[in-house]
Amino acid sequence: MKSSNILQKYLRPMFILSLCLLQSCIDKSRTNIHDNTLKIRKSFNWEVPANTRLPYTPDNNPVTEAKFQLGRHLFYDKRLSINESISCSSCHKQSLAFTDGLERSVGLNNEHHTRNAQPLINSAYFSTFTWSNNLLTSLESQISVPLFGDNPILEHGWTAQSFEDVFIPFLQSDSTYQSLLASAFPNQNKTTQQTVIYALASFIRGINAFNSPFDQFENGVSDALTDSQKRGYLLFTNDERFECFHCHSGKLFSDSYRDANMKIFDTPFHNTGLYNLSPQGDYPAESNGLIDVTGRSSDRAKFRTPTLRNIEVTAPYMHDGSIATLEEVIDFYAAGGRNLTSGRYKGDGRQNPQKSQFVKGFSISQQEKEDLINFLKSLTDQSALTNERFSDPWLKE
Repeated sequence: MKSSNILQKYLRPMFILSLCLLQSCIDKSRTNIHDNTLKIRKSFNWEVPANTRLPYTPDNNPVTEAKFQLGRHLFYDKRLSINESISCSSCHKQSLAFTDGLERSVGLNNEHHTRNAQPLINSAYFSTFTWSNNLLTSLESQISVPLFGDNPILEHGWTAQSFEDVFIPFLQSDSTYQSLLASAFPNQNKTTQQTVIYALASFIRGINAFNSPFDQFENGVSDALTDSQKRGYLLFTNDERFECFHCHSGKLFSDSYRDANMKIFDTPFHNTGLYNLSPQGDYPAESNGLIDVTGRSSDRAKFRTPTLRNIEVTAPYMHDGSIATLEEVIDFYAAGGRNLTSGRYKGDGRQNPQKSQFVKGFSISQQEKEDLINFLKSLTDQSALTNERFSDPWLKE
């Protein structure tokens, strides 16, 4: 008890200082405007504490409860795929923080994607969407990809024409959707592709959760974290050996961040030395990072920093799900990258010429590793994994 009190005495000032430093990483080189979102905050149940800024919302798609509920029904409806075999929730399961637990997700016709499904909780705060596309800066633009895209695989399988010919008439004739559409878009005479995208974006934008043990500790509940988690927090934020906070910063624990108060925002991507298949530092051709979008050699094998919130339940890790556990993730960073000595992807990622300067390797004791992992587990918001507001509405209808 005595050691715990001493730790608490010295941790609180360091904790406050570290939060300031973390937020400065987010605010650096960005312009913030006065918080004018009070009216928006009161008009919808954002599941966001009063001391946390709201996510960015485009002016042409304000969130309403009716749109959120329409989007929720669409999200869980397998009829949103052309052969009625998958829904958005097939790859984004609430109990797994809206991931699917697979290395790489499975789309239409049982095709495997080249990427690992990312969590959706608090995803509206990202400055870009998907693992490596700097052009997708809104949920609305991202949602078109699984609905209508065919590269690298078919996900929902629609073309613009088939969606107009098949799915839109279905929505307009189904009694449940007739009611939901009338409430969500009362002044809209015609249901369109945009109607569906706006509703899905509103639902995902409303999936927020900031009630993890870490959040509770941040809000003054001193025993919300164990001693081990408190030590892990100090290692994460204050120990220069690990460099965690350079990329996993701010409220989202990611440097890819945007909120409703920001006019200017960054779109960072990083190479962590996961592979090294050529003198230029290539990753596997099917998923070579941001360079696939920009064509710039400097963007080779760069990916967006994932959030660490709910990281305990979102295994496996990395853009391709190639690391199974948090223990292995820490070992990977401790080694300064990954050296694959055999197989199809043989190569020493530690020597990748595009690797981030912050992935340089470090020494860590077993106790420090346990403390760091326990801190990461403190970022799990169990209430979000069972919150009925985010659950499948069709189970009750």
